[in-house]
This record gives sequence, structure tokens and C-alpha cells, in this order.
Amino acid sequence: QVRIVESGGGLVQPGGSLRLSCTASGINFRLYTLNWYRQSIGKQRELVANITSDGTTNYADSVKGRFAISRDNIRSRLSLQMNNLEPDDTATYYCHVRFRGSPFWGRGTQVTVSA
Repeated sequence: QVRIVESGGGLVQPGGSLRLSCTASGINFRLYTLNWYRQSIGKQRELVANITSDGTTNYADSVKGRFAISRDNIRSRLSLQMNNLEPDDTATYYCHVRFRGSPFWGRGTQVTVSA
């Protein structure tokens, strides 16, 4: 059974930093592209960043230069380092993996950027 759990969200002031983590069990973690999505109220869920099995990264234009995605295949952990946070980064952040053709999501972790 695939299980995904996110953590690390919270309230931060503009310009601050947070580090999100995601653990995934039930899959051979190192083989899959792993994704961070986010969804804010009234908006569609959007891809923030992803990392392939060989470590290639991809970022949404809105977070380039501020966010960094990384993976630890030994601990089956995905991370998202978020720096210089802006109010528009406020959202619920979700970890996602597609396994055997099906999408799997965690429950998300809330990030709020506010003074």
C-alpha cells in the first residue's frame, strides 16, 4: 500500500524560509519522479517542482531561484526548501507520485506567508 505523508508547513513572514518533507512508503522510492504541487483557495492545483529518478529537477517559473527540491533515496524522503517566501506562496502543498499508472497524494501541509 502506497502511503505519502507531508510535513513541515507553518506560518512564516514574507522573506522567510520553510523546509517541507515528504515520506513515501510502499514503493521503490528511487525509481520514480516525485512531485510537489500546491493549491490555494479558489485556484487549481499547480505543479511547483519535481525531481526525476536521476535527479533532474524542474520548477514552476514562479518559484525558480527561491525553491529547491531534493530527494534522499535511502530514507525515501522528498524535500522542498523554500526561501524568500511571498504571500502568493500561501497554499496547501502536496507530495505526489504516479505509481503503476495511478496518482498517489498525501494529505498536504499548509504553508501560510503573512506578516
